[in-house]
Amino acid sequence: MAVIVADNGSTDRTVEVARAHGAMVVSEPERGYGAACLRALESLPQGTEIVVFMQADASESADEAHSLIEPIASGEADLVIGSRTLGNAAPGALLPHQVFGNHLACFLIWAFWRKKFTDLGPFRAIRLDALRRLNMCDRNYGWTVEMQVKAVQQGLRIEEIPVSYGLRVAGENKVSGNWKASLRAGVKIIYTVLRAAVR
Repeated sequence: MAVIVADNGSTDRTVEVARAHGAMVVSEPERGYGAACLRALESLPQGTEIVVFMQADASESADEAHSLIEPIASGEADLVIGSRTLGNAAPGALLPHQVFGNHLACFLIWAFWRKKFTDLGPFRAIRLDALRRLNMCDRNYGWTVEMQVKAVQQGLRIEEIPVSYGLRVAGENKVSGNWKASLRAGVKIIYTVLRAAVR
């Protein structure tokens, strides 16, 4: 198992702490969640079969990764999304505008493709060969919803499982704690869904 941390312009001790715990650190100077994920994917070791994405702010529990991996390893799913709304989110961990944005995006996916989701949570696992077929390209806020929409369009087997979600204990909340960034993220997510529907 390889742990890869994509350093996306951090100004704290991310690199130092990650390396001290044995992680491989890759640098992506372009800000954006999608850009960081794409950069990390370039460094996957040969033989990788399943990829788990999660945030490095301790809001998600790495101990729950096995629950995401198991349906894929057993051949029952191609993509498993950790749902914070089905799981146990700590009070205040999901802010009202995050909850609203999630509901709206998930409703639009259901309206266009009749696929029900409860969350666009970043904690997720996917078979690498399936991920390659999705041809992911979004470099910022649309990464998670792009993956889900393309997975539906390509007929991947998708599951949601409950995961816990806590208050972040490391780093700065660049999106949910900032109204302007949250608005930009919301617009990009909705735009990504609508663009896919039109195409």
